[in-house]
Amino acid sequence: MDRLIGSRQLVLEEDIIEVRAFIDLFMIAPQTVVDEAKFCCMQLGAGCAISLPAAPAIGLNRILGLAALDDVGKAYEWMTKKTGRRYLQMNTDVVPLQVLDWIRTRGLFPEGNGWAKLRRAAPAAPLAHAGEVTTREVNIDEAEIFGSMMCAGFNFPEKLIPLWSAIVGKEGWTCFFAKLGGKPIATGAMYASGNFAWLGGGATVPEFRNRGAQKALIAARLNHGARQGVQTFVVETAQPSAQEPNISHANLIATGFEQIYSRVNYRFTDAS
Repeated sequence: MDRLIGSRQLVLEEDIIEVRAFIDLFMIAPQTVVDEAKFCCMQLGAGCAISLPAAPAIGLNRILGLAALDDVGKAYEWMTKKTGRRYLQMNTDVVPLQVLDWIRTRGLFPEGNGWAKLRRAAPAAPLAHAGEVTTREVNIDEAEIFGSMMCAGFNFPEKLIPLWSAIVGKEGWTCFFAKLGGKPIATGAMYASGNFAWLGGGATVPEFRNRGAQKALIAARLNHGARQGVQTFVVETAQPSAQEPNISHANLIATGFEQIYSRVNYRFTDAS
């Protein structure tokens, strides 16, 4: 591929739906979270920069979906004024070479194994899930329970419970519980726009892990999205290696997803 063609063309639709999900998350965030947790987001081209210093996760403190050097530079300057662990995420297989040179001159270096981007088509027939775990959609009056389980699962502070609670029942979003013996034990979320859907929010209560909850939630979201007319589902998870296997990656592959590329996570230095 010619890396000098229009940069907007270098941003995959599979990444654009992810960007839209996080921009929408910011747009529906309670004002208290925006003000007290310093939650902010800037959209640039097909991508965005998002900052939530109180969240330890890469997903809420990163630049993503950008390929044009001007946009990357603007997002970088914006992000340097934020706090917390910050990252620039790149699909290095497609961005222009001058962007990679620019990254090196800024002293940004890859951290960890990166992220795997996975995709699958909508199932032609509803997927069945065998086992004792069942799934259902989260009701509006259960939003706080959903938010608290998400925060516990991702080790987020309790002050961010309202953020995840806010997506329950919102347009474009569908939230699910996995249940065992009638008790919610895991969460999953889906953001759909047009023919694409992004999957996220997969968190399981520690004592109920390895019981099949996440596989059940993947199937539930695929089935629900297919009924809505979604044609392509995407998701990200940590890139596994021989030294660091990833059960989430294995679950996704087992449910028909294929990895389409590996995204590099460049961490900002303290001097950035």
